[in-house]
Amino acid sequence: MTGATDRRATDRVPPWTMAVAAMLMIQATNALSVPLIEQLGAAGTSWLRLAFGAIFFILIARPPLRRIRRVDVLPLVGLGIATGVMMVSFLSAVERIPLGTAVAIEFLGPLTVAAIRSRSRRMLVWPVLALAGVVLLTEPWHGDIDLVGVGFAALAGTGWGVYILLTQKVGDRFSGVSGLSITIPIAAIVTAFVGVPQVSGHFEWWVLLVAAGLALLSPVIPFGLEMLALRRMTHTAFGTLMALEPAFGVVLGLLVLHQVPSIAQVAGIVLVVLAGAGAQRGGIRNRSTDDPDLAPLEERV
Repeated sequence: MTGATDRRATDRVPPWTMAVAAMLMIQATNALSVPLIEQLGAAGTSWLRLAFGAIFFILIARPPLRRIRRVDVLPLVGLGIATGVMMVSFLSAVERIPLGTAVAIEFLGPLTVAAIRSRSRRMLVWPVLALAGVVLLTEPWHGDIDLVGVGFAALAGTGWGVYILLTQKVGDRFSGVSGLSITIPIAAIVTAFVGVPQVSGHFEWWVLLVAAGLALLSPVIPFGLEMLALRRMTHTAFGTLMALEPAFGVVLGLLVLHQVPSIAQVAGIVLVVLAGAGAQRGGIRNRSTDDPDLAPLEERV
């Protein structure tokens, strides 16, 4: 009876609000990670967030290790590695360039994947439009562009693109949370090689509480919200809404990190958002099942 009541209460909440809340939490977590990055470094912060995320997901869903077949090993390991590379690279970018700029550059990854997989040359206009937006965001004519930060954001975008492709493979075999209970621990192990040395050199007990809280903010709670939203939204609608994420990055960068964008940068974000929304046209993946738990989620950790 309680479960049915909770379900009815959830159904009264518009699904788009849950999707927006999830995206805001992800970008808020990235913004709030900056003080931890200053204490531990990007790799150390990434490792702690992934380590606590792994613990939470294992507690939520027991890893279905017995269901793993030989053909599943490479996609699972690859997805874990892509997740780790994506987080370390993105936080390394945030350490050097504004949050909104880093999100916009990273967003080129999934946009390019969507364009290539559409098999339509017309779809290539969206990554090009987003790239124009990124140029406005980085303002290279000022001559003070941080190429290392841009490079890390581009690497994060590449990791995001690979993440999407492998998530679809893993999602065909394992439902959302159970899949993450396998891949997030792998990501934590991979990032430990670069993260542990940073943490051990600057360790203080308070960072454990902060890292645990950040892990709850992303990916644990946002993943649950996105799963609830996807049960009542089409994937095209969800993907189109996701195009707002670079704008959310700018807003959180302004509110939390006091990173004030210029007029040109605001125009760049508008172009990236328009490109993200346009790339969703015809972007539904044909599946033999309507189970939203098996649907590909183009999300970040």
